[in-house]
Amino acid sequence: MMNKSNKNLKVIYLAGGCFWGIEKYISLISGIIETEVGYANGNKKDPTYEEVCYENTGHAEAVKVQYDPGKITLESLLTLYYDVINPVSINQQGGDTGSQYRTGIYYVDNDDRSIILSSILELQKKYEKPIAIAVKPLDNYYRAEEYHQKYLEKTPNGYCHIGMDKILKNTLTEMQYNVTQNNATEPPFQNEYYDFFEKGIYVDVTTGEPLFISSDKFESGCGWPSFTKPIKNDLIRVLLDKSHGMKRAEVRSKTGNIHLGHVFEDGPSEKGGLRYCINSASLRFVPEEKMIEEGYEYLLTELR
Repeated sequence: MMNKSNKNLKVIYLAGGCFWGIEKYISLISGIIETEVGYANGNKKDPTYEEVCYENTGHAEAVKVQYDPGKITLESLLTLYYDVINPVSINQQGGDTGSQYRTGIYYVDNDDRSIILSSILELQKKYEKPIAIAVKPLDNYYRAEEYHQKYLEKTPNGYCHIGMDKILKNTLTEMQYNVTQNNATEPPFQNEYYDFFEKGIYVDVTTGEPLFISSDKFESGCGWPSFTKPIKNDLIRVLLDKSHGMKRAEVRSKTGNIHLGHVFEDGPSEKGGLRYCINSASLRFVPEEKMIEEGYEYLLTELR
């Protein structure tokens, strides 16, 4: 979530077809602070989704992107944006057709214009057809209805013209992708959280769903993060894993359906006897001091 006190953050508005997939994709990029979907540069005040789609209001489905330029440059952000759109297609992305699905980069800082145009010129070198991405100052923007916000987090199997696999390949590291999508295992004692014991929560790296809490983490000596239990049992699924000639209990996140690790019956007896052995690559840590700004305030009582 947005930290409104940080005056160094910047905003850009990106249109690239159905805003559900574009929002999800951009939200996973490192350095992105907040994303929101809405309707940009049209000719009607505060339009509804139905008006944008069927009444020719002239708006583009767009994503408002707030980012930290100290962590990701505008050039890098645009390069990642280009990777998931067809930049020479006019009023169509994937199977979605109409002017509301046009591509566009709408800026609020005039200093961004030259950066955007330079990146467009570089992009043009890869195509014979002219680039169809509009580059314009933001004239107006209206937040879309609540059911559109974070749609693919609320509906993991919902429609996405980009394709979740492409989103994850472009936003996760190679290790994160292989662990979460291909059931790989990261090396013991060579991963981010195995010996990390700061106060906070651990969330699904692909969806942000909270899974584990620091007060349930313990040193097991196995070389991977170990927890006595998830925050809630209904946040995970446990499946039989017969790979490698063994029978183990695989742990997967319920919402994101990613591979997390395995659960064993050799944990602390006084805390239930279970050891959830989880790959660091499946998790993102949110420290206690950032839980409010990231929307996890309701879990603060669990830390105390």
